[in-house]
Amino acid sequence: MIVGLIAGNIIGYFTEYYTSDHYKPTQLLSNEALTGPATTIIAGMSLGMLSTLIPVLTVIGATLAAFFLLGLYGIGLSAVGMLSTLGITLATDAYGPVADNAGGIAEMAKMEPHVRERTDALDSLGNTTAATGKGFAIGSAALTALALLAEYGNKIKEADVVMNINLLDPKILIGLFLGAMLPFVFSSLSMRAVGRAAGDMVNEVRRQFREKPGILEGTERPDYAGCVAISTQGAQREMVVPSLLAVIAPILTGIIFGPFTVIALLAGALTSGFVLAIMMANAGGAWDNAKKFIEGGAHGGKGSDAHKAAVVGDTVGDPFKDTSGPSINILLKLMSMVSIVFVTTVIALNDLFIRIFS
Repeated sequence: MIVGLIAGNIIGYFTEYYTSDHYKPTQLLSNEALTGPATTIIAGMSLGMLSTLIPVLTVIGATLAAFFLLGLYGIGLSAVGMLSTLGITLATDAYGPVADNAGGIAEMAKMEPHVRERTDALDSLGNTTAATGKGFAIGSAALTALALLAEYGNKIKEADVVMNINLLDPKILIGLFLGAMLPFVFSSLSMRAVGRAAGDMVNEVRRQFREKPGILEGTERPDYAGCVAISTQGAQREMVVPSLLAVIAPILTGIIFGPFTVIALLAGALTSGFVLAIMMANAGGAWDNAKKFIEGGAHGGKGSDAHKAAVVGDTVGDPFKDTSGPSINILLKLMSMVSIVFVTTVIALNDLFIRIFS
């Protein structure tokens, strides 16, 4: 458990380093906004990719240390140790949206400029704390998925199936490739969902401006409920397919290729999903705080060309850090749990599948 706590703190510190505007990476990212949105996005992606190095090495070290102490059970305990800070993690995750919405209220209420400046500072800190919380969650998800992967292997043994995993077996390679692909497809579906919901929102706002010109003059009230309904319905409707993907993929893979391919599937999804989630969360947080850094007076401040480029980067970063990145945790855990629950059923159906098509 101490190993998990140490690993979580290391991941949290380096998440702050890569996303806070008090450190060089985000400050250098803001410099890229001077040359336009394209370089801002390229630099943000590069920063996010580089930020995966320390978390991956940390999880490797934690896995080795925990396994040396207590075997696979130790890996599970290290995940518990990392999750033991859950109260603080939830608080830091909630802090960011509260500060962000406070700034929105201050702007809509036309409060004094210094109020917005203060809420912007709090919002910038909130972006960092949210990224730190996501780092904890992603790290613990990786350790938890490792423990669940081991449990899946135990369930196969309980079903009187001899464990036979060989990396040169085409079925194992198929599972690794399928697993590595799943987080990317899952992220694509969730990001497209954000895009479609955002498009519906833009059209609704334009409609209201067109039909109620008094909104811009302050003589008519907007239909806030209509916009909230678009967000709520979009969030529920658009996540049906990604959720089904997480449930169906391990079951279908096991039925067609067998339970050992499912182990490879889970391993591939764990490795690629962990790295992808870290990259997305940190890149999104850095883009957001690079914009906040410019709004604080750097490179011409609000309204400058650099600020406009940073806003584009922040718009790209929002689905990265708020939608796709965090949801990969759920994908990894859900796939592992579904695999464990249905392992005996999958083995029986796989035997039937082989008899039918052999």
